[in-house]
Amino acid sequence: MVWFKIRSFIAFLLASTNKHGVHSPFVYDLVTKCFNSQTNPSKTAAFKSIQKSLYSNYHSISITDYGKGSSVFKSNVRKVSDIAKIAGISKKKAALLLRMADYFNPKNILEIGTSVGLGTAALSIGNPDAQIVTLEGCKNTAEVAKELFGKHHLNNIELVVGNFNETLSDVLKNKQVDLIYFDGNHQKEATLQYFNQCLETAHHNSLFIFDDIHWSPEMQLAWTEIKMHPKVTVSIDTYFWGLIFFRKEQKKQHFTIRV
Repeated sequence: MVWFKIRSFIAFLLASTNKHGVHSPFVYDLVTKCFNSQTNPSKTAAFKSIQKSLYSNYHSISITDYGKGSSVFKSNVRKVSDIAKIAGISKKKAALLLRMADYFNPKNILEIGTSVGLGTAALSIGNPDAQIVTLEGCKNTAEVAKELFGKHHLNNIELVVGNFNETLSDVLKNKQVDLIYFDGNHQKEATLQYFNQCLETAHHNSLFIFDDIHWSPEMQLAWTEIKMHPKVTVSIDTYFWGLIFFRKEQKKQHFTIRV
């Protein structure tokens, strides 16, 4: 797995470009006005405060994992601080998520995979006016996130607990979603299943974000299939995330961009 990640990263670097290699006005604006812009200092401070509270939470909880499982944790009993540090969103991803939630100004956000709530918090802080629904499979992990949201007054979040195979379809009923963050199951079949379910909610300005598209060979295959889907017009590989858009007026294009 280590060698796979090294090879995939080298391949990404060889294929990637910056703003000067982008010939789409939509993507150029995204790179210059969002990817390469400064994160709002007050939003960064608010996120760091939440991150700090999780990093200092040394309570242990028992994890129920419906996904691929962890290559780091050897036990299902884990400290909240360790989950936040190892499995939680990184500083770089959090800053970009803050900027993207602000830049695209989505009204309805869905997150598939709450964990202890760091990614959800970044979405909430990035756009306090959005309505966020976040799905978590593990009851004990969800309790940590729920407590976090209450403590820090993140009142625009609805947390739904249960196996995604059972909760996702109900959440998507008769709904259009502006932004979906896929971060809950790093397996090819599950990722493609959730993607196809969520396609029904997508509209012209929707954005889907897939986490860890180069995490494993099967996630790379899932990403390849997703970006080739006929409804997808713009796809962007940032290595750690895959972004897809459904802009009907734009011809199908793929970009590999260093962020």
